[in-house]
Amino acid sequence: MAVRPVTLGLDLGTTSVKAALLEAAPGHPSGFLVLASCARAARAEVECVAAGSQGREQNVSRIIQALNECLAALPKHQLQRVGAIGVSGQMHGIVFWKTGQGCEWIEGGPVPVFEPRAVSQLVTWQDGRCSSEFLASLPQPGSHLSVATGFGCATIYWLLKNSPEFLKSYDVAGTIQDYVVTMLCGLPRPVMSDQNAASWGYFNTQSQSWNLEVLRASGFPTHLLPDIAEPGSTAGRTSHMWFEIPKGTQVGVAMGDLQASVYSCMGQKTDAVLNISTSIQLAASMPLGFQPAQAPDPTAPVAYFPYFENTYLGVAASLNGGNVLATFVHMLVQWITDLGLEVEESSVYSHMIQAAAQQKDTCLTITPTVLGERHLPDQLASVTRISSSDLSLGHVTRALCRGIVQNLHSMLPFQQLKEWGVKRVLGSGSALSRNEVLKQEVQRAIPLPVSFGQDVDAAVGAALVVLRRNFGQKES
Repeated sequence: MAVRPVTLGLDLGTTSVKAALLEAAPGHPSGFLVLASCARAARAEVECVAAGSQGREQNVSRIIQALNECLAALPKHQLQRVGAIGVSGQMHGIVFWKTGQGCEWIEGGPVPVFEPRAVSQLVTWQDGRCSSEFLASLPQPGSHLSVATGFGCATIYWLLKNSPEFLKSYDVAGTIQDYVVTMLCGLPRPVMSDQNAASWGYFNTQSQSWNLEVLRASGFPTHLLPDIAEPGSTAGRTSHMWFEIPKGTQVGVAMGDLQASVYSCMGQKTDAVLNISTSIQLAASMPLGFQPAQAPDPTAPVAYFPYFENTYLGVAASLNGGNVLATFVHMLVQWITDLGLEVEESSVYSHMIQAAAQQKDTCLTITPTVLGERHLPDQLASVTRISSSDLSLGHVTRALCRGIVQNLHSMLPFQQLKEWGVKRVLGSGSALSRNEVLKQEVQRAIPLPVSFGQDVDAAVGAALVVLRRNFGQKES
């Protein structure tokens, strides 16, 4: 019997790097098996001299070191079977390098690796150097997506104004995942998926092209923009043996971590994915043929990102999720400390969930937006319909969990999911997995079957896209 090839998935995240080895398994419900996986903390944050306290930058060498540690931890005999590599990573961010000088291959050590050379720091999606006033001064994009601070093109505009000499040191740019693909394949220029291009701003998803006329008219260095290709399609082949992976292994065009994460667990096109961790994302694949309005709307609570096969992902991303519950617990602990008593946060959390589980309903109403929302940055939290009978810990915790779900509903009415053709919601994330009351409120509010306990993993998603594309496995 022929040995099935293995697909390697890589995800270059904000805090960690992940790797996963997948094998097609036609008899398995998911159609694939995860043979091995590994994650390593990047610890790549560095001080940003040019942008001061608002800057958020990471050291590319540290990210590649974490990547190397992941590869070194995977079984050698499985790496030798790798037939294709899928790559995803943090969107919006930008790194610059010199053509042909971005890395050096080290082949004299235990395994062949590449080390960054003429490469800038990675300016991440969290970067805040572009003020509202600065963004307002930029030309209007020919795109349905607004431009925000931390977006690649906005960062280039800022550097053009504040550090023009810096830009003269480099001649190409990409996301961190585009950089890795370019180095693995020895490409003269990076290729970028529409997923990552859209996350940079000034990219028209319908024409699949950069807003070149708009950008050139404002003096933007358009030579830095990568060429565009389909996510997961072949970017090139490995130019060297890498660890135990053979030279000449196919490498896919890098995709966004949001899209790869959703793809990792969306079994059917009619699934929606609800992830509640620190924050919340509710994402659904839009019907075939859907096209977003071409003018950006910063006040819209739902954004539409390129997905796969010329479709879009409708995403409501709330800033208020598990972090709201953590804020509440911290407040309770502080109150108890102020009263001269001591209690562990974990104990408070378990007791409040237990109390809310016994309190099946409440009239208390909490709007939990302590962090505002991207489309409503000035909105704060509030508590209404307070009565003396609804002041127990169970009432307040129940109302808080309900408020988190209702806030998401206000951004994307759950009935809208049905209109998009969604038939099932897959619930995932650390805040949801350990909070039975939050699960109850999700089931209560969403008029569709909800399945909990899904794993969301961008490295698995990246591998799966390439596996299905290259080895003929179709989506279910």
